Amino acid sequence: MTTTAPPPTDVATGRPAPTGGASDRVRAERRLGWILAGPAFAVMLLVTAYPIVQAVYDSLFSYRLTDPGNRSFVGLGNYWVVLTDTLWWQSFGVTVLITVVTVAVELVLGFALALVMLKALKGLRPILRAAILLPYAIITVVSAFAWQFAFDLTSGFVNTWFAWLPGVSADTDWFGGTGTSLLVICLAEIWKTTPFISLLLLAGLAQVPDVLQEAAQVDGATWWQRMRKVTIPNMKAAIMVALLFRTLDAFRVFDSVFVMTAGANGTETVSFLAYRQTIARLEIGLGSAVSVLLFLSVVLIAFGFIKGFKVDLSQARGEK
Repeated sequence: MTTTAPPPTDVATGRPAPTGGASDRVRAERRLGWILAGPAFAVMLLVTAYPIVQAVYDSLFSYRLTDPGNRSFVGLGNYWVVLTDTLWWQSFGVTVLITVVTVAVELVLGFALALVMLKALKGLRPILRAAILLPYAIITVVSAFAWQFAFDLTSGFVNTWFAWLPGVSADTDWFGGTGTSLLVICLAEIWKTTPFISLLLLAGLAQVPDVLQEAAQVDGATWWQRMRKVTIPNMKAAIMVALLFRTLDAFRVFDSVFVMTAGANGTETVSFLAYRQTIARLEIGLGSAVSVLLFLSVVLIAFGFIKGFKVDLSQARGEK
């Protein structure tokens, strides 16, 4: 005589839980999420979809704003002109360099700041978090002007304060060369957006179960081993989100370049190239082609991050 175990029940509803797929609770949460976020998502889609479609349309024409009557269809001709021009590849290389350097440094510093905020005393946590997040609250243009003033050859104070460093003197022109100009731009970006990454990583650190840390410590694991084997794997989703958001933002860097160098000395980025073609030269067709290529690059970056990290977000939320 054989007996069969009763089917499992859903704790939230008391009814038999489904043998496969999402539970009723999970489906209800997803439905509620779409109801709450749906209107905002629809508005954002309408606001962003029209400019994208219009840019794709304009990129297929040879169109200069000062000569609207002389508009002709060229198909993919504008893309061919952009992709065969060394200026595009130089701007693309500068953009990739700024993105890689700033995101890598911000990830390390942001993780360190997140650890400090997590381990801080309860009474000091709000003050510490507010102090760390203060740079991120400053408008990017204002931050760029402040950094430009600090490194300016005539009015800046960096040369005076750091004259003891090798290669720094009273007549050091930080914006006179490509390397030093990019260094200042990267420093401004790192200072401005490291708090953003630290906030996202702090949320990930808070989700790591203390019982796992304690078990690893009892087993004799060192701090670095616990960090590598327990902490980082359990906050993989938070790391992916932080890297994804920040990389997409860094790849579209414009404000700092516009304020500090205006694209001079080989510091022109893809966003600034699109601005110069569209606004300064009024080449709507070429400028739209650059913008579309920038959009496609951002989409490919997002796709690469999501596929590369292979994070199951439903599992990260505790869903089955």
